[in-house]
Amino acid sequence: MKCPFCGFLEDKVIDSRVSQDGDVTRRRRECLKCEKRFTTYERVEEALPLVVKKDGRREPFDRMKMLAGIQKACEKRPVSIEQIETVIKRVEQRFQDLGEKEVTSSKVGEVVMDELKKLDEVAYVRFASVYREFRDINEFMKELKELLDVRKIKNEK
Repeated sequence: MKCPFCGFLEDKVIDSRVSQDGDVTRRRRECLKCEKRFTTYERVEEALPLVVKKDGRREPFDRMKMLAGIQKACEKRPVSIEQIETVIKRVEQRFQDLGEKEVTSSKVGEVVMDELKKLDEVAYVRFASVYREFRDINEFMKELKELLDVRKIKNEK
């Protein structure tokens, strides 16, 4: 593992811990040259589909890109990083279960919005406003009205 401080390629593992759900291993390492310590995370590389963008480009499914978008939507909201990680795991699992080689970016966005709607309505609206590229206040209000209608139906049950 390359040291993030000096670039040396040899280190020793000081401590290893497996996450609660068992799918990530956290390792504390020490560089054999500069002796500084750093943390790495290991996870099994899963077969996720390529994402087909609006312009037809294809790129690998990017967990970090999804994390950044969800974190931005959840900024200053009562949503923990563990809840965000759970959302990401559910989205990834959904696409793994499909077994498709490619998926459109719009489908990825819809699945993320579905998960955010269950987690935090404000985060959902923030994400939707960027993802759906609302052009004016009317489009934004239409989305809010639909959300309120769904909420009203749930409360009546």
